[in-house]
Order: sequence, then C-alpha cells, then structure tokens
Amino acid sequence: MMRQQEPQLTADDDAAPVDMLAALFEARGWPCEIISEDEVSCEVQGSWTKYQLRAIWRKEDHVLQMLCLPDIRVADDKLSQAYELVAMINEQMWLGHFDVWSNGKVLLYRHGALLGDEGLLSISQAQALAENAIDECDRFYPAFQFVLWGDKSPRAALDSALVDAAGEA
Repeated sequence: MMRQQEPQLTADDDAAPVDMLAALFEARGWPCEIISEDEVSCEVQGSWTKYQLRAIWRKEDHVLQMLCLPDIRVADDKLSQAYELVAMINEQMWLGHFDVWSNGKVLLYRHGALLGDEGLLSISQAQALAENAIDECDRFYPAFQFVLWGDKSPRAALDSALVDAAGEA
C-alpha cells in the first residue's frame, strides 16, 4: 500500500471516503493503493476470480463511486449478447448496475453513493459498499462466463447462474 500516514480509525469514526476505504481494505488484508486523495484501489479474491475494487470520490458532488472489475473483456463478436445480459441483470438489481465500458470493452459493476454535506463515510457504509460490489460480481459472474465462453443465450445463462447460486449451501 502506498501511504505515508495511516489513519487511526475506530468503529465509531467517520472519515474521508478514501481514508476510510483504505483503512478497511488494509484491515481485511486486501492489497491496496491510494491513487490520489480522491481514489483508492485494491485487489480482492471473490468466489470465482480476483476483482479490482476501486472507489472514486467526487468531493464537489459528495458522491462516492464504487467500481468492481472482474477482469472480463468482451470480444466484439459477443458484444450484443453481453449487452443483452447486462440489461437483464440490471433489472434484477436494487443497488448499482453492470456496464460494458466502450473503452476497452471491460465489464464492470458500479454504484454511486451520496454521502451528504459532510462527505464522510462510516465503517458500516464502507463495508456495505465493498461487500455489495463483490457479492453482485460473484452472483452474476457465472452468467457472463456462460455467455462469453459457454455460448449460452443471455436468458439461459442468467437462468442457469441464478439457479446455481440458489442451490449453493
């Protein structure tokens, strides 16, 4: 981790979003890097693969954007199926959404959180944002695998992924 001074945070503290997330990532043992005062990134092992978890703070808007990237690039010949699957998945979600970035055709999950006028993040908020991003990527990763590498239709892939997830104990 590239930090000069670590914040000493307790469960009762609220902190600047990047500092709070860096402290959370460090406490969990996730390798992380503070990119700038407005951005932090870490790597975390999910159920299916490693994810890059990245948070970007927009102070002027009081918005923290949480991104989770499962290192999936969508081939040109699979773009239409990927977009169809993303649309069907996003209908299932209450928080955040999946995108395929046009620059590099990278799959990602993202969620924006309004933090209020103080612009502070609590440890419980930080945990919820990080865990939700990872959980949603884990939940739908198999569907993307089925479409991109298993040649299933988006509907069949989503149905299979949701049945498989529901059957795990």
